[in-house]
Amino acid sequence: MIPQDFIDQLLSRVDIVDVVERYVPLKKAGRDYMACCPFHKEKSPSFSVSPTKQFYHCFGCGAHGTAISFLIEHGGYGFVDAVSELAQQVGLTVPQVAQEAGREEAQRRQTAETLHDVMLEAARFYKRELKRSTLAIDYLKRRGLTGEIAARFGLGWAPAGRTALQGVFPDYLDDRLLEAGLVIRRDDGSRYDRFRERVMFPIRDVRGRVIAFGGRILDKGEPKYLNSPETPLFEKGRELYGLFEGREAIRERNRVLVVEGYMDVVALAQHGVPYAVATLGTSTTSTHVHKLFRHADRVVFCFDGDKAGQRAAWRALENVLPELRDGKRVDFLFLPVEHDPDSFVREYGAEALEDWIQQRSLPLSVYLTQELAARVDLDSDEGRAELLNLAKPLVMQVKTPALAVLLRKKLAELARLSLDDLDRLWGLRKGLGRKSGPPPVRGGHRSEMSPVRWLIRALLLEPVLAEAVEWPAVESLAGEARTLAELAELIQNGGVTGSVTLQERLRETALGEQLDPLWATLLADPAATATPLRDEFVAMVEQFYGQLNRERVEQLTRRAAEGVLSESEKRELGERLRRRASTP
Repeated sequence: MIPQDFIDQLLSRVDIVDVVERYVPLKKAGRDYMACCPFHKEKSPSFSVSPTKQFYHCFGCGAHGTAISFLIEHGGYGFVDAVSELAQQVGLTVPQVAQEAGREEAQRRQTAETLHDVMLEAARFYKRELKRSTLAIDYLKRRGLTGEIAARFGLGWAPAGRTALQGVFPDYLDDRLLEAGLVIRRDDGSRYDRFRERVMFPIRDVRGRVIAFGGRILDKGEPKYLNSPETPLFEKGRELYGLFEGREAIRERNRVLVVEGYMDVVALAQHGVPYAVATLGTSTTSTHVHKLFRHADRVVFCFDGDKAGQRAAWRALENVLPELRDGKRVDFLFLPVEHDPDSFVREYGAEALEDWIQQRSLPLSVYLTQELAARVDLDSDEGRAELLNLAKPLVMQVKTPALAVLLRKKLAELARLSLDDLDRLWGLRKGLGRKSGPPPVRGGHRSEMSPVRWLIRALLLEPVLAEAVEWPAVESLAGEARTLAELAELIQNGGVTGSVTLQERLRETALGEQLDPLWATLLADPAATATPLRDEFVAMVEQFYGQLNRERVEQLTRRAAEGVLSESEKRELGERLRRRASTP
C-alpha cells in the first residue's frame, strides 16, 4: 500500500494540465483549459481542466477527478501504475512498499493478459466451429439472426467431444485453461471441456476483450444456459452482456434497456434495438447500476410478465434504491406473460417495443408504491400500517432528497396520513434550518443548499475543518447526517488535509459514490467553491446536530409517554439527555 503522505506529496507536485495534455489537446479558456471530452462523444468542448483546483470536470457527462484518476479512467492504468507514472514525471521515487505492490500489480496484469490471449484463441475457435455446424446455423436462422449480427456479437459453437479444445491448445494441461474456466479438472486429475454442443456467446469487457462465455444448449438438457465460472478476468456481479457492443447506441440515446438473457440482447440488436444489455445469471447489483449510470441517464429494466419476471424486477428495485442519483431515472417495463423481449420484438417489431417503453414503462416511484399497495389491504388500518412498515426500509435508502420526499408524500396519501405525521412516525427531522439556513460564504455568495449539504460541501473543499469539531457516533445517525459524520470520520482517521487527496481517498468507495453528484456540482459552479470560515463551520455543525438531537429526544420522549420505549431506546434517551445537560 502506498503511504498517504507520499500521495499528498505527489499530488502537490503534479500539474494536472500537463498530465491531461499528453492525451487530450487543450485550449486556454480564461483561468482553465477546455477540450472535447475524452469520456463521451461530443462536438462542442465541455471538458474543463482547472490548474487552480487540480481537477478535471466534464459539464456534459459529469466525469471528474484528479490526475491519478485521469490516468486510471482514460489511460487504463492500475492505481499503483498511475502513481508510478506520475512520480516518474515529477522526479519522485515511489516508496519500497509501493514498488512491491507495483510488482504484484504487474504480475496480476501479466497473468490477466495471458488469460485474455487464451480467451481470444478460444473465441476464435468457437467462431470457426459455428461455420461448420449446420445444426447451430439453422438454430440461429430460426431465431431470426443474420450472419452479420452473429459476427458482430462473435457468436460461436462449442462442438461435441470432451477435449475439443485440445486442437487449439496442444498443452491441454496448461493451468491457464483452468484459470480461464475453459476446462474442468476431475478428482483424478484428468480434464474435459466445460462447454460442449452449445451456441457460444462471448462476454466482453468495456474494452472489447473476451473475459468469459455463455453457452446455450440446443437440445434438451440442463442447464439451458451455462456460464463461465468466476475467474481473475470475470466477476458476474460486475459485468453486463452486450455493453461493449451497445455502448455507442446507449450513449446516443442516453438510455439503456436491461433484459435477462443473451438471446434477448442479440435479438433486440437484430431488430433495431441496439441499446440493450443483460445481467449474467444474477440479480442486478450496485456495481451494475454504477456502470449503467456512467453510460446513460435513463435505465429501463425489462422483464417477462410472469411471476419469475416480477420477482426479478423487485430484486432489481431493491438494489437500485441506494444508488439513485439526481438527474438519473429508472423505469420498469413488463411484457405480456406469453412474451420475452426476444419473442416480442420478433412478433411486433422494434417500433412496438419503443412504444411500450415510452407509454407503458413504470417510473420507479410508481412501481414501488403500486407493488407495495398490492400486498396489503388499504381499506383497513392494519393494512395501511403494514404498508408503512414495508415501505420504510426501502424509502430510507433513497438519498435523492426530492424523490425521497415525493415517495413519502405518496405513501402518506395511501396510508391516509399527512406527510408531517408520516415523518414523525418514521423519526425524520422536519423543518431543519428554515429560519437561518446556511451562512453566506466569502464573496457574498449564499448557498441554497440545505445545512447538511452545506457542511458536506465545506468538508469536501476544506477537509481540515473536520478537526475543529467533536462529531457524534456514526451509528447513532441516519440519512445525510450519517453521511456527513462518515466523511468527517474518514478525514480524521486518515489524516487527510487537502481536497485533492480527499478525492483520491473517496474514489471507488461507497461513500465516494454517494458524494459524487455533490462534488460534480461544486466543480461545475465556481461560486460554490468559495471556502467557508472555521467559525461559521463550527457554528453550523453545532446548530445542525443540536437540532437533530432535540428532535430525537422529543421522539423518544413521546414513545416513553406511550409506554413503547425499548431497553436500547431507554439507554439512548438517557445518554442524549446527559449530553444535552452537559452542553453549555
